[in-house]
Amino acid sequence: MDQVAQSSTPGSIPMTSIKLGGYASFGTLKQIDAGVLAGGYAEAGPSDGSPVILLHGWPYDIYSFVEVAPILANEGYRVIVPYLRGFGTTQFLSSETPRNGQQSALAVDIIALMDALHIEKAILAGFDWGARTACVIAALWPERAKALVSVSGYLIGSQEAGKMPLRPAAELDWWYQFYFATERGRMGYTQYRHEFAKLIWQIASPEWNFDDATFNRSAPALNNPDHVSIVIHNYRWRLGLADGERQYDEFEQRLAQFPVITVPTITLEGDANGAPHPDSTAYAGKFIGKYVHRVIAGGIGHNLPQEAPRAFAAAIIELDHY
Repeated sequence: MDQVAQSSTPGSIPMTSIKLGGYASFGTLKQIDAGVLAGGYAEAGPSDGSPVILLHGWPYDIYSFVEVAPILANEGYRVIVPYLRGFGTTQFLSSETPRNGQQSALAVDIIALMDALHIEKAILAGFDWGARTACVIAALWPERAKALVSVSGYLIGSQEAGKMPLRPAAELDWWYQFYFATERGRMGYTQYRHEFAKLIWQIASPEWNFDDATFNRSAPALNNPDHVSIVIHNYRWRLGLADGERQYDEFEQRLAQFPVITVPTITLEGDANGAPHPDSTAYAGKFIGKYVHRVIAGGIGHNLPQEAPRAFAAAIIELDHY
């Protein structure tokens, strides 16, 4: 069971009051044209409910939220769980669109999805790539973010920052990023993407004893025809080894200033996160609105919403009462 190990806010939603339902799948997935994508997504809850958008990471998929979504739906929220570009049923509308994985492109995708679904403002919550995407939206378009839940905190980056060397032990944690910088890495990920993903799951969540059925439920999302191109570009772009698209230059210039986030925010961290992540003291000052950081105990790793769905859902519900 997930437990809150550290909290600086009184009156938070008690997790023991949140029941899990043992959900194994979402209902019928939906598809909508939004921006440059035909976006695939799951939806739960009443159509007139307060919107919550849940954003997954790499190499994960929407099933990271399979227990979170029904909790929120039962509380009356309209829950949208999209596949990011390059994952699952999300497809590009044109073969001419660059398969671009830079941070602002993913954020623009979600703004376009919100527009297509007539969602003016939503609570944004995510981890890994999804947390970064949510942070970017909260920083650049705060009028679209009612509140933010971000696993591992402030994850906005820049190419210039990505060029700076880290201490050797920290560089070791990013081994796959350097692997992806090579054509051998592209070939290896193309050929062994499921094995690669399972290895990342194990490293990033060393105490999460997921079974084959759990992994095999998510693995097909990595078979998306654009998946490898998006992943490789994402990590090469971070290191300055691949260009972005000019239409995103203005956004990246603003993000390179590491703007503060003003919307109410809860950042979460698992007590057994094996993936690279900053210390909470390094980013606390970036959140200048109402802000709380929590560490979730119980051997919780990087895929926090799937490993600790009660804690993740409770943070969203709590923020809605700020």
